[in-house]
Amino acid sequence: MKKKSSIVKLSVIGVVLIIGIVLSFCSFDIGLTTYKSFASSIKLGLDLKGGVYAVYESVDENTENLDERMEGTRTMLLNLLQKKGYPEATIVKEGTSRLRVEVPDVDNPQEIFSIIGKPASIRFVLDETNEQVITGDHIERAEPGYTATDGYVVQLTLNSEGADRFADATTNNINKTMSIYVQVAGEEEQKISSPTISVAITNGRAVINGMRDYDEAKNLSDQIMSGTFSVKLSLMDSSTVSATLGEQALFYGLLAGAIGLALVIVFMCVVYKLLGAAASVSLIVYTILMLFFLAVIPGVQLTLPGIAGIILSLGMAVDANVIIYERMKYEYRNGKSIMASSFAGFRRATMAIVDSNVTTIIAGIMLFIFGTGSIRGFAITLLIGIVLSLFTSMIVTRGIVKYFININSTNPKLYGFRRGKGFENVEADQTDVSVQQQMDKEREEKEEKKRAKKDKDKNAGGLANENI
Repeated sequence: MKKKSSIVKLSVIGVVLIIGIVLSFCSFDIGLTTYKSFASSIKLGLDLKGGVYAVYESVDENTENLDERMEGTRTMLLNLLQKKGYPEATIVKEGTSRLRVEVPDVDNPQEIFSIIGKPASIRFVLDETNEQVITGDHIERAEPGYTATDGYVVQLTLNSEGADRFADATTNNINKTMSIYVQVAGEEEQKISSPTISVAITNGRAVINGMRDYDEAKNLSDQIMSGTFSVKLSLMDSSTVSATLGEQALFYGLLAGAIGLALVIVFMCVVYKLLGAAASVSLIVYTILMLFFLAVIPGVQLTLPGIAGIILSLGMAVDANVIIYERMKYEYRNGKSIMASSFAGFRRATMAIVDSNVTTIIAGIMLFIFGTGSIRGFAITLLIGIVLSLFTSMIVTRGIVKYFININSTNPKLYGFRRGKGFENVEADQTDVSVQQQMDKEREEKEEKKRAKKDKDKNAGGLANENI
C-alpha cells in the first residue's frame, strides 16, 4: 500500500515540477493577455540591464542634522525620479554625506543628471518689494497638470507654514508678479518663472499657468521639486553602463549558474544514487521558487552579485543534503536499516544545518543593513536563497527520500549504502521496528503536550471567569 501511494505521490511531484519549469521559463499568450514567465518578470539591476549611476555629495555648509536631512533628500529625489518615469531607480546613502543614484535602462543618461543636478535651492519672491515668500522647505509637491481654462499648468501643494505665508502674500498683492528663483551650487541664481498673482490663494494649493505644453509644465515642476531637497548636492562621479555589457554579464552569469547546477546534479546522482536524485529534484524546486520570489517581491532587482548570491545559496542547499546523506551512510554502515538510517540522518543532521545557515543569515542581514548598491543585491538574493535552501533540504528532500524508501527499502546499492566492517551480515528488520517505535513515541509525546496545553488553557479560562 505504501509503495503504491509513494509512486502516485512521486508522479504528482513530477507533473508539478514540469508545470513549475514551464511557468518559470516560458512566456505565452492566454486569450487576450500574455503570461510572462518568472524569469522574464525579474527586474534587472544596472549592471545587467545597462543605465546610469551617479554619486552626489552634500555641499551644504550647515551640517546640523545632516544625516536626517540627507535621508529626506534621498526620499524626495527618489519620488522625483519615479514621477519622471523611472520606477526602477534606486538611491542609497553612502556614509553620511553622499547619495548613490542608480537608474537602469536609461536611453538618455544626461536627462537623469539634469533632473538631479539642476536647482539646489528655490525661492518665491515678490517682485515689487523683493520680499521672500516661501522656499523649497515649504513645498510638499509640484506636478504638471491641465485645466480647461488655463491649459497646461504646474500645481503646487504647500505645507502648513508655506500655506499661511502664501495666503498673506497673495491676498495683499493681487495683480502683482511673484518670481521663482533657483540656484545650482556654485552658480549664479536664475529666474525661471514670473507668474502674476490673479487671486488670493489661502488653501495651500497654487497653480502656475502660462505653460506652452506638457513638457514645459513638467520641466518647471521638476525644477521646483529638485529645489525642495533638504541639502545642496554636487555631482562627484557618474558613468553609464551599456546595455550590451549588461546583456553579456547576464548571459554569462546565467550560463555559469546553469552549468554549476547541472554539474551538481550529475555529481549527486553519481555519488548518492537515488538520494542524489532526490536532492536534484529539491534543487530544481529551489530554482523555481527562487525565480518566483525574485519576480514577485517588491523592490528586488537582480544584479550580477545577486546571481553570485543565488549560486552561493544553491551550494549551501547541496551542502545540507550532503550532510544529511553522509549521516545516513554512517548510520547504515554501523548496522541500521535503510529506513532507520534515513530517520537518524535527518534527525541528527538538522541542528548542524540550522546552525550553519543561521550564521550565514546573520551575515546577510548585516550586508543588507550596512551595504550599498550591488552589495545589497547580493545580500537579498543570499537571504532568499538561504531560507529556500533550508525549506528544500529539510522538507522537500525528506519527503522524496521517504517515498523512495517506501518503494524499495531492501536494496542499499540504490542509495549508495555499504555496511562497515563487522556489520556485513547484520539483519536490520529489528531496527525498522525500533524506528517505528521511536516515531510512535514522539507522536504520543506531541499529542500529550497538546492535551496538557488545552487543559491548562481551559483551567486558566475558568479561573478568569471566577475572578470576574
